[in-house]
Amino acid sequence: MLVVGNQRSLSRISGLILAGLLAGCNSTADLATYPSVYGQKPAAMQQMTDEEAVNMQGRLTALAAQRKSGAISEAEYQRRLKELQLLAEQHGAEALKQIEN
Repeated sequence: MLVVGNQRSLSRISGLILAGLLAGCNSTADLATYPSVYGQKPAAMQQMTDEEAVNMQGRLTALAAQRKSGAISEAEYQRRLKELQLLAEQHGAEALKQIEN
């Protein structure tokens, strides 16, 4: 029983010490030296605008419709598809270069 009483006393003392230490941490004086984690951070790259997204969606939808209707050959479809895939690959590399610089 004596051991339990000592453990409780140590626990209370530890709690009081911890509360005292934490009470000193609410100072705003250190905020100028640490980066803010609040608010929205700027993006590394500019996002696609709504107009650009609609334009790209329209291009892809039109390409699929042309393929389905037979307005373009399979070879032409594959050529255009590769062109768009190449654009996607190059854009990623170019964006990475801009982010790293």
